[in-house]
Amino acid sequence: MRGGYLGFFRKIGCDRNARSMLIRSFSTLLLVMTLLGGLGIRSVQAQSLLVPMDRQQQNHLRAYGLAYWTLEQEEKAEWLLNYRGGSFLLPDLPSVRREAAYRGVSITGVDAPAEARIRATIEGANMEAVPLEQAPKVAIYTPPNSTPWDDAVTMVLEYAGIPYETIWDYEVLEGDLSEYEWIHLHHEDFTGQYSKFYLTYAGAPWLQEEVARNQEVARAGDFADVPELKKHIALEIRTYVENGGFLFAMCSATETLELALAALSVDIAAAYSDGTPPDANATSKLDWVASMAFENGDVQIAPSINAFSDIDAHQVNTPWRKELGVYTLFDFSAKFDPVPAMLTQNHESVLPDFYGLTTSFREDRLKPNTVVLGQEGGWAKYLHGNFGEGTWTYFGGHDPEDPEHQIGDPQTDLALYPNSPGYRLILNNVLFPAAKKKKLKT
Repeated sequence: MRGGYLGFFRKIGCDRNARSMLIRSFSTLLLVMTLLGGLGIRSVQAQSLLVPMDRQQQNHLRAYGLAYWTLEQEEKAEWLLNYRGGSFLLPDLPSVRREAAYRGVSITGVDAPAEARIRATIEGANMEAVPLEQAPKVAIYTPPNSTPWDDAVTMVLEYAGIPYETIWDYEVLEGDLSEYEWIHLHHEDFTGQYSKFYLTYAGAPWLQEEVARNQEVARAGDFADVPELKKHIALEIRTYVENGGFLFAMCSATETLELALAALSVDIAAAYSDGTPPDANATSKLDWVASMAFENGDVQIAPSINAFSDIDAHQVNTPWRKELGVYTLFDFSAKFDPVPAMLTQNHESVLPDFYGLTTSFREDRLKPNTVVLGQEGGWAKYLHGNFGEGTWTYFGGHDPEDPEHQIGDPQTDLALYPNSPGYRLILNNVLFPAAKKKKLKT
């Protein structure tokens, strides 16, 4: 503009004070417009919002919470498998934008031509757009008291802002499992041996409370002892999966659930838990037909050895402890294998391993139908399988961001790890039940 803004305001006859006020107002407007443009905010609403899940996302974990929240509002959402780290496509609504800003989640407005280009890219590559239909009802199977270790799933659900309910043996015995689409197993020892901490921590108040609490439930349910109670609970969980439920377990719950199922008619529990020594020939009497993921494991019946069987490859609390390395996520076809593709969506493919009472799984102990999602050398880290009408997923280890977590250590502050690839795997599982299952193209 000739003469600049000052010349313009002189032309229209403004006095000095009026000119000064108009110039300041106009400058402020230009500044606001510039800032909005830099943030990618348009005055005209776009068709959709892309939630990128590659390294451009500032908070991966809360992005899952945003997707879940959108489903709670009964809005449409899509999971773009293998597109920019497994991005989400959400409706461009003021409420969704506000929620994204509140959660600190990166979003980008996508108009109709841009969305068409995204869909063309997906159609021509190892990618797939999977509709998300309904937010699953989530439950955490966890004891009612606070034990001296935290639970990664509980922490990440709270950080991501995904609601959940807690259940334990009482609720399972009442038949409440069927009320939930997705259930996570806390670090429970389904062999009834209190994670084999008894000999070391017998005098600790938290262990005494755990023993008393489990014995109370066993008596209330007319079970002979805690191991018998836990076998029954394991059966109920298996039935839940068989009837269409989605099960996710980490750490010791993976291995001990399977051992409890295989040992339904065998005593594998130490005397301190049921008053009788374990069967010396327990391994040969295990019935692996009853289990879901593992077979042919050798049960560890020595009460002084803090391991459950040889299914766990790392044997963390034994003289045979293996060192940690890294595990690699497999690359699945989004079009032909959408389920494992969903469960492995990530912005990283090689992740640092982390210990747990059960850290990894020997591959020669896996049933033939078990799908390995992530692997450390010759050991499996991350597993998935179908059972009946439902599915189960096992993830070895305790805390993806605390590789050597010890009893009594403070819990991980996820605000320090908003882009954790390990915690992303957990949240993949939470959204998995929301996905509309497409017919395979085979």
